[in-house]
Amino acid sequence: MPSTRAGTATEHFITLFDRNFLPAGLCLHRSLMEQAPAFCLWVICMDQVVEARLRDLALPYVRLIPLHEIETEVLRAVKHDRTTAEYCWTMTPFAPEFVMSREAGVERVTYIDADLFFFGPPSLLLEELERSGSDVLITEHAYAPEYDQSATHGKYCVQFITFRNTPGGRAVLRWWRERCVEWCFARHEDGKFGDQKYLDDWPTRFPGKVHVLARKDRTLAPWNIAWFQERANGLEPVFFHFHGFRIISSSFMLWYLGYRVGRGADKYYERYTEMMSSALAEISRRWGDLPVFPEPGSWRRLARLLWNGMNGRVRLRRFHLAGELKS
Repeated sequence: MPSTRAGTATEHFITLFDRNFLPAGLCLHRSLMEQAPAFCLWVICMDQVVEARLRDLALPYVRLIPLHEIETEVLRAVKHDRTTAEYCWTMTPFAPEFVMSREAGVERVTYIDADLFFFGPPSLLLEELERSGSDVLITEHAYAPEYDQSATHGKYCVQFITFRNTPGGRAVLRWWRERCVEWCFARHEDGKFGDQKYLDDWPTRFPGKVHVLARKDRTLAPWNIAWFQERANGLEPVFFHFHGFRIISSSFMLWYLGYRVGRGADKYYERYTEMMSSALAEISRRWGDLPVFPEPGSWRRLARLLWNGMNGRVRLRRFHLAGELKS
């Protein structure tokens, strides 16, 4: 296992992604290098390409999990019925348990989405869990009222979720795993949506075991940044969730779609664009390609939509691999 920086206990994080999200994964890692004094980032490699490339990169404080090592018979039995995204969601509650079983003495494991970027120490969130005395930490979407999708997509967001390696933490994980195996699809049905709506009743289903993060302004996203900017005297986020951020051609990034984020968010997007441009330059230099996602050409269809009722709720950004940014 990679050594960690001396002086503090190792914090264990786990994420998962395929080759399309390798640039985001590299940005996530760089932000942890800046904000986490001692960490291990476990990465479930959702395809062989991303596994090979991450091995080549040999990132510090990263431990790779090939897909076949975490796939159980139970997971393989449902895989053929689910899309790639749905299968990733199904796998999410298996991830923390995998680390607990592999790493002796680990105290807690935090699942994080690959499109998070840390602007502050994650310890600020984890310390709140410690003070609460609970076993699990979850975060709200904290939607701005005009974007509230809690009824369909859930009150809580599976973006940063911590489980302590305790009987209580494992019990919540076990219940979540069983539900996601039973049903985990990208549609709203009978009060369910993916892996996420299952969290809605956790504070009451598991009394005393689940803590909801109180500092909602520490976890920013396109759906709440403008709302918090209008009401806070200076924001100090721990992370920004760059939901919907995409590399849509060799020259353009899609910053966001469907939300009015306001100019106050520019500093977060500019920093992420800088890191993303650097990550793409590294990928291009090593392997000669770019993980454009969605597929090439689709950004032209998107561009036609920009001015068809989406004004102010979508933004494209030109970028250069060398790191020089242009609007």
